[in-house]
Amino acid sequence: MENINRSIRCSVEQCVHHCSTCDYCSLDKISVGTHEDNPSQEQCTDCLSFTHN
Repeated sequence: MENINRSIRCSVEQCVHHCSTCDYCSLDKISVGTHEDNPSQEQCTDCLSFTHN
């Protein structure tokens, strides 16, 4: 059975940590970062725990 962390919602199906049965992450915790010097919108943030499958 897949580990489902119901505290971390995720819809990125291309990540190896995505639960295939629902839109949640299987990790215990994630790292969130940014690719901008001064982030001001949600599009400026990134899940640094993402791993492409």
